Amino acid sequence: MEVLKDVFGELNGQAITSYTLRNDSGMEFTCIDYGCTITRIMVPDKNGVKENVVLGYDTLEEYLNYSPYFGCIIGRISGRIKNATFTLDDEAFTLAKNENENHLHGGDNGFHNVIWSSSVETKADEANIVFSYTSPDGEEGFPGNLKLQVTYSLNNENEIVISYQGVSDQKTIVNLTNHSYFNLSGNLKRTILAHELTLKSDGFLELDPSFIPTGKVLSVEDTVFDFRKGLQIVQGVNSEHPQIKLVGGGYDHPFLLNANHEQEITLVDYESGRKLEIETDEPCVVLYTGNSLEEGFTIGGVPSEKHLGLCLETQLPPNMINNPNFPSAVLEANEVYSTKTKYAFKLI
Repeated sequence: MEVLKDVFGELNGQAITSYTLRNDSGMEFTCIDYGCTITRIMVPDKNGVKENVVLGYDTLEEYLNYSPYFGCIIGRISGRIKNATFTLDDEAFTLAKNENENHLHGGDNGFHNVIWSSSVETKADEANIVFSYTSPDGEEGFPGNLKLQVTYSLNNENEIVISYQGVSDQKTIVNLTNHSYFNLSGNLKRTILAHELTLKSDGFLELDPSFIPTGKVLSVEDTVFDFRKGLQIVQGVNSEHPQIKLVGGGYDHPFLLNANHEQEITLVDYESGRKLEIETDEPCVVLYTGNSLEEGFTIGGVPSEKHLGLCLETQLPPNMINNPNFPSAVLEANEVYSTKTKYAFKLI
């Protein structure tokens, strides 16, 4: 295992550090301490050609000027909270409103815009980058001083594991995720429309016009939301299903997982031969197919366009704090928040 450290840029007089982890088979994984952002994952195709399979930039300025959460950690809460308000023990909390009247992805100054402390741990068959940050009481409206640790691990099995841990001194809510956009074609040669996704999920959450779950779980049976036996993304994008049209022609929906740590999420690009298997502790994954990616800028020299990447955000259901039927995001004072997601890169 090898770890390379470099300066990625400078923000407000503080250097932004880049870490590249390289395993014994040559797979590379690069991240920066700004937002715990994954900038590059280099894996081979069926011919042994190593290429980048995530959307990311080469400069800090590009992340600052335009990045729809490429590769970063989202928090304190991922997804949307309706009307940017919630109640804990009869006390109402008002959050930052950064998407119309709602709260999105932790607010404008969420964890994606934080410079995290970082350190390196290396072992014979594994390398870790450990990121730390304390979110102060009241940040973006959330209660409690929340001490966080996010660890990115790369092993010799071509697996990346993201581990999240946190402790708050007050009762609060927490729901973290990573917002990487995957494209297994390699170096963004094609869109993700021909990618085939398999999900162990019988139900997805209906969205209202603000893309917030209504609380209703819809069956995937006989719909373009049925990924249980595998489905190409293009079949959903071209559908007239009202939920597909609502989010701009594609998916931006939470799926409730039937299983954990049983290859419950699989993404395949048959042309390159690459396969991504995701296993998680979380009860839900949000599938977002880049419906709102705009034109007018480039990503690694490739013009941006709709459906250039897709996100598989493992988490609790969005707006869970305002929906008692969903798994709870409440973290009691001094309780440990802990969850883990593994990304295994393979060939078909």
